[in-house]
Amino acid sequence: MNFPFKTVALIGKRKSPAVVTPLLYLAEFLAGRGLSVMIDNLTAEQLGDHPYTVMPLEEMQKQIDLAIVMGGDGTMLNIARTFSPHHVPLIGVNQGRLGFLTDLTLENMYESIAAMLSGNYVTEQRLLLSARVLRNDVEVFSGLAFNEVVVHRSQISSMVEFEVRINGEYLYNQRADGLIVSTPTGSTAYAMSAGGPILHPGLDVLELVPICPHTLSNRPIVVHGASVLEILMHHSDDIRVRLDSHTSFDMQMHDKIIVSRHPQHAHLLHPEGHSYYHTLREKLQWNQLL
Repeated sequence: MNFPFKTVALIGKRKSPAVVTPLLYLAEFLAGRGLSVMIDNLTAEQLGDHPYTVMPLEEMQKQIDLAIVMGGDGTMLNIARTFSPHHVPLIGVNQGRLGFLTDLTLENMYESIAAMLSGNYVTEQRLLLSARVLRNDVEVFSGLAFNEVVVHRSQISSMVEFEVRINGEYLYNQRADGLIVSTPTGSTAYAMSAGGPILHPGLDVLELVPICPHTLSNRPIVVHGASVLEILMHHSDDIRVRLDSHTSFDMQMHDKIIVSRHPQHAHLLHPEGHSYYHTLREKLQWNQLL
């Protein structure tokens, strides 16, 4: 992480007119503080004329010290997967629904970002997943996930049958609609909807959550973050692996998915005083009286 920050990327939610005005005001605010501002080319398509450097994400990732993402958690997921391997820290401004990852608001973003640019911030490391699909021992697909790696059936196929091994040790055979391998970050996403536990993002663990298992005794399990998971497809008419709802790959019978912790982390920056438990109370409405 390069501090003090000198070059900042601004990325907005795609095809969202609501980000145009606040993003341009934020760019002017940053430029007024002497920072060099870059805007990714897809965001720039929405903005019209402006004086800032425009560049594809893949080219700017080696030239920036900080990325500010304006949108929802889905936007942050995509940017984290792109920038995290290059150690680019991320700040999120929420314009989505929940905002577990994008914790600043439009109302407080100037005050919060000004303090963070002065060094008053909390750094949080979030675990990433690496997923590979092997077919006849040949890698045919690979990718990164911030929330989860999901193996799931299509809407028209029957249950899928698969085998799971952890660090080479047999765990179980399963018949289900699928399986979620989630990071602690993803524990408040699809895994929570499927009945998995909420995990503090500072934990070095992974959780495996079956999707509608045929046997009710098949429950979610939490394993060490350094575990290497192997998922072997025994029966699958129409099944795919999906990473964070952004990337998917159609699989075949006897394909093997290997999921492990990626060597790099995502680096999220929060204002001083940030509390994950406060976020849970607010986003899950735990602070409302019954």
